[in-house]
Amino acid sequence: MDKRNTKDTPLLWIGWLLLLSYTSLAFGQSATDNIVNISNPGSSDYLDLNIQQAGYSQKVNFSIGGANNTVNILQDGNNMYIGYTDVWGSGYTWGGDLAGTGNELTVKQKCSESACNDNDFQFHITGNYNQVIFGQGYELNDSLSPTWSYDGSEPGGNFVQLDIHGNYNDFVGSQKQDTSAITHSMTVNLYGDYNEVFAKQQQNGNKTLNLTVNNNYNDLWIHQKNTGAHSATINLSGSYGTSLNLLQQGSTNQTYTLSQTCYTAGGCSVSVTQGQ
Repeated sequence: MDKRNTKDTPLLWIGWLLLLSYTSLAFGQSATDNIVNISNPGSSDYLDLNIQQAGYSQKVNFSIGGANNTVNILQDGNNMYIGYTDVWGSGYTWGGDLAGTGNELTVKQKCSESACNDNDFQFHITGNYNQVIFGQGYELNDSLSPTWSYDGSEPGGNFVQLDIHGNYNDFVGSQKQDTSAITHSMTVNLYGDYNEVFAKQQQNGNKTLNLTVNNNYNDLWIHQKNTGAHSATINLSGSYGTSLNLLQQGSTNQTYTLSQTCYTAGGCSVSVTQGQ
């Protein structure tokens, strides 16, 4: 479902914001056919909201509740979407697509082509003190204060459906490629607490990651790169967390599946390198 073209939203600038208590707002926009649609289903206090759009045919569409949340959004190029998920639909009726206390969401999308493939970042965050930092068209390093690297040539074609329902999770990642024939996709899903995840997809070759974490205190580092079409499916659970280091690289297609239930006191550890 391409929310940029829903029939109930005309292709023009929309600034719809129900003003909130003690709220810091910043909007910047250039070019045409860009849409910002933010609604407040209830109370949302001390919101820090910063949205910048440069280019055309871009849309930001979500509802927000809770308190002390920070949202930073940059869209530079065309054919970009940030907002509620295709799977869940709008979260307006249950308190917001971003609800809870002290959540921080930073998403930057960038494309250099005259007609970019879709860059699509979706979220459904119900929880507290989660931090999400993600770049589409950028390459990020594994830090909560990452370096945003852009190589000057980016065709788009990235998709993330996030979903975080737990508390105190940190998720950092990025997607970028070199040609318009390539797509990168992450589903993610985090339902536990105190998890740290870094996930990066880059270069040519389609990349797919489905994560799903159902327990606490996991430390996960995942990197898919080079020209191979790499895919990974990971499902973590158990009484203790897992330290996972997964590198998929090279020109040969790589596939990895892990279903980990950790009952080892002190946690479990998995390290996998595929390809050369």
